[in-house]
Amino acid sequence: MPDAEAQLLIPDVELLRRTAAGDQDSFSLLVDRHQDAVFRHACYCCAQRQDAEDVLQETFLAALRSAGQFRAEASCRTWLLRIARNAALRRRAGAAAVVNPEDSGALESLALRAGWGAANPESLALLAENHELLDRALAALPHDEREVLLLRHWEDLSGEDIAALLGLSLAAVKSRLHRARVRLAAKLREAQEVLPHASK
Repeated sequence: MPDAEAQLLIPDVELLRRTAAGDQDSFSLLVDRHQDAVFRHACYCCAQRQDAEDVLQETFLAALRSAGQFRAEASCRTWLLRIARNAALRRRAGAAAVVNPEDSGALESLALRAGWGAANPESLALLAENHELLDRALAALPHDEREVLLLRHWEDLSGEDIAALLGLSLAAVKSRLHRARVRLAAKLREAQEVLPHASK
């Protein structure tokens, strides 16, 4: 269908411009294009599915109200994810933040547990294909590390877009991403050690 194909070619910034001018069809297309990514991110940020659904609605209502203010300093998706993240953080504002600082010595210890330099690193890649174990390992990560991993590898955002979304420097994003990868590898390595016992 030519109309549907033509709609796919309309850039997000044009959809936002039309939305700001009152074009509901353009807004609906924008929602269709990005709602899955926004909902996934809302789920990362919220403990309850109902909260994530509320954040999804809040995000697109906010986008509708402020469509004319979009300046294309980051991608439309990054802009929407930032709105969703801020909405989720407001919901969690009363909850105590869990802080788990680690020095470089702790990171080295974590890297050893991850099996850095082990003779059989491909076993971790095979283990990561087990979605249940991978989900468990991801769930065990601190929120900020899980978030940066998911944004980079699941949402395929660039380091620059992640930095803009999270309000961090690119160097801080790279550091957090490195720490998250190391910790995830450690969790997967621990799962690998437990797995033979679990199958007996």
